Amino acid sequence: MLAKTARLTALGLTLCAANAFAAPALVEQRPDVSLTLANQLIEATLDACHQDDRTAVVAVVDRGGNLVALQRDDNVGPHNTLAAQRKAFTSLSTKNTSRALSDLARNTPDAENLNTLDELLLLGGGVPLKVEGHVIGAIGVAGASGAAIDEGCALTAIDKVLPKTL
Repeated sequence: MLAKTARLTALGLTLCAANAFAAPALVEQRPDVSLTLANQLIEATLDACHQDDRTAVVAVVDRGGNLVALQRDDNVGPHNTLAAQRKAFTSLSTKNTSRALSDLARNTPDAENLNTLDELLLLGGGVPLKVEGHVIGAIGVAGASGAAIDEGCALTAIDKVLPKTL
């Protein structure tokens, strides 16, 4: 009787273990932007802007579009704070730079209505953060005196920080 119970227990454990390995994951495990990474990206972005004697606001959002960190240089117009956040959200949402999306909306009749979506800001300065082909968040820069400059500061920071941390 004891041997039969032991065999049934072993069989039950084997079936449970096999089922656990075969079942799809109910909780997803995905890379995301940490506060540490966001702060490193912000510091590197502001350094890049400062190297060009520019000031800016930098915002970093996570994969869900939530603001993780934001920093604003002195003497930057207050409207740039929201602009940086919206540029980051735009890049995250579209998985593209906000400048590329702006160009698309301006030059493609089928996409020109993108400027009617309140959540999107079609100005350069937003760049998605990609790790192994997956967008894990985005960075938005505003106030550095132009879309190309805003985007350039962000790209410099991403090149500097992401390969070292991920």
